[in-house]
Amino acid sequence: MGKLQSKFRKRSEIYRTTQVEKSETTFDSKVVQYEPAHKGSTNTVTNLSPELCVSGGSDQAVVVYDWKQGRMCQTFQGHNREVTKVVCYPGSTWIFSASRDKTVLMWDLNQGDEPIQEFCGHELVVNGLAISPEGRKLCTGSRDNWMCLWDIESAKCEQRQNVSRNLVTHVCWVPGSSSVVQTSEDKIIRVWDSRAWQVTNTFPAKQYIQTHCDVSPNGHYLLSSSNGFGGQGCEATVRPVWLWLFVGPKVCLGTLHLDGAGPLVCLAPTDSDNLLCASFNNGLHHIQLGNGLSMDQDSGASSAGAGELDVKVVACF
Repeated sequence: MGKLQSKFRKRSEIYRTTQVEKSETTFDSKVVQYEPAHKGSTNTVTNLSPELCVSGGSDQAVVVYDWKQGRMCQTFQGHNREVTKVVCYPGSTWIFSASRDKTVLMWDLNQGDEPIQEFCGHELVVNGLAISPEGRKLCTGSRDNWMCLWDIESAKCEQRQNVSRNLVTHVCWVPGSSSVVQTSEDKIIRVWDSRAWQVTNTFPAKQYIQTHCDVSPNGHYLLSSSNGFGGQGCEATVRPVWLWLFVGPKVCLGTLHLDGAGPLVCLAPTDSDNLLCASFNNGLHHIQLGNGLSMDQDSGASSAGAGELDVKVVACF
């Protein structure tokens, strides 16, 4: 499925479709503590390179952090309200940040600490942000019901469309295509054609608000997630982009409890063995995934049995 970012509440769960016993790990006191990336809650995190991540928080800052070395590389200040979403263009130093101040700012890690472009036009918080595969267009979505398509070079809004009750929660571009997928508080997932800027497909409304979506690198499969209500109904559904499908029963491989972290709002896989998790109370967590081999308790790792997934936090920042 490639790199998928999903929102979670009190726990982060990793599933597979084969029958495996559940392994449970608790937050370990030997976790390395680095300089915090943000003052306050961390709302979003993504990858800029194999070593660098980008995050946004309630402190209105966009932060570039070397998660392997545990050091802050750059802080961007330009928004006047909290940052809600960050995305990066693969293979470049471009960073885009959305905010409750209704704007999107573009940054370049190699061009100082001032924004190099500003995208203004939404009337409410911007929650959706996606870059076209060729890096020329930017799609934004907001709680104001508007989906907008921008030319990155000129910062001009080329297409706008308002859909009633479409309070956008997330946007992603289908790799190698002209299609954009977005989730909404009206529980409907919509597929847009970026050429005509029209909705070409919708999936039947789910029971709860859809908070996030992502598409596999081959463009065939869509993952969407919901935070449920009152601790119930949290789910992730995988389906073909053009056809409704439910995946069979899923079994939890491992559960990691982050006591005191508050809501866990974003995951960014860095490779097959590491995840970055953003939380409201304790910033960013570097989570390591193991093969479940028994390990010495003094190492601070869980002692999951063979075939189970060993999940542990190794650093916070």
